Amino acid sequence: MAYEVTDFQTEVIEASHQRPVLVDFWAPWCGPCRVLGPVLEKLVEENGAAWTLVKVNSDQHQELSARYGIRGIPAVKLFAEGKVVDEFVGALPEYAVRQWLEKALPSENKQRLERAQAALDAGDEATAAPLLEKILEEEPNNAKAQLLLARLLVFDDPARAESLVGGAAFAGPGFVQTEEAVRTIARLMRLHQSPEALPDAPGQEAYRAALDALAHHDFDAALEHFIDVIQQHRPYDDDGARKACVALFTLLGPAHPATHRHRRAFDMALY
Repeated sequence: MAYEVTDFQTEVIEASHQRPVLVDFWAPWCGPCRVLGPVLEKLVEENGAAWTLVKVNSDQHQELSARYGIRGIPAVKLFAEGKVVDEFVGALPEYAVRQWLEKALPSENKQRLERAQAALDAGDEATAAPLLEKILEEEPNNAKAQLLLARLLVFDDPARAESLVGGAAFAGPGFVQTEEAVRTIARLMRLHQSPEALPDAPGQEAYRAALDALAHHDFDAALEHFIDVIQQHRPYDDDGARKACVALFTLLGPAHPATHRHRRAFDMALY
C-alpha cells in the first residue's frame, strides 16, 4: 500500500538501501495525479515485496519538491541505494508504467545479464553460460537471456538454440537479426553433421573447413575460410558463406576480437 511520507530520510533514502522506493510527487488538486495514483497502488499491491510506494504531497513538502527539481506533477522517482535511479513525469497508462518498472527496477538477474553480455562481448563463453542458465532457471521467459544463451548454444546444441529464439518474445533492437543469425548457424551445424549434403562445386573444401572450425568454436578460422569461399565462388551453398559471416558477426557482436580481425576483410571480399 502507498502512504504519505513523514520522514523522507528514513522512509525513502535509508529504506532504499533495503529495497527500491517509488516516490509519487502529487497534489490533491492535480487531475492527472488522481489518474496515476490508483495505477501505482495497483502495481505495488501486485508486487509489494519488490518495491515500496511512498507519496509526497508537493504542496505540503515544497522543500522536497525543490530539492528534487519537481516542476510538474505527477512526478515519479525511483530511489535505490539512496539515489534516484530513474524517473518519469505525467500520468502514464498502466501498460507504460509496467514497462517502465520492468526496465527501471534493479534486480540480481539484470546484473547477471549485464555480466553475461560483457563476457560474451569479450569472448568469454565459460563465464556467460552459467549466468544465463541461472537467469532462465528463475525467469524462464526472459527474452534477452534466451537470445544470449541461444548465441552460445547454437554451435553445440542447435536444436535448443532454435527453440530458445523461437520461444522468445520481442527483446528490443536486433531481435530479428539475432533470431535469423541463430537459425543460419543452426543450419550450418546440422550441415556439418551431414557433409555429403554439401554441393560439389568450387569452394567445397574451404566451406567444409569453415564448418569444422565452427564446430570447434574457432571463429577466426571459420571466418577466414568463409571469406575464402566468397572470394573463390560466392554463390556456393546459395551464398552461404556470406550469410554465415553476417550471422557470426551478429552473434559475436562488434566488440568480439574475431569481428575486429575479420570484418574489414569480409567487406572487401564482397566488392
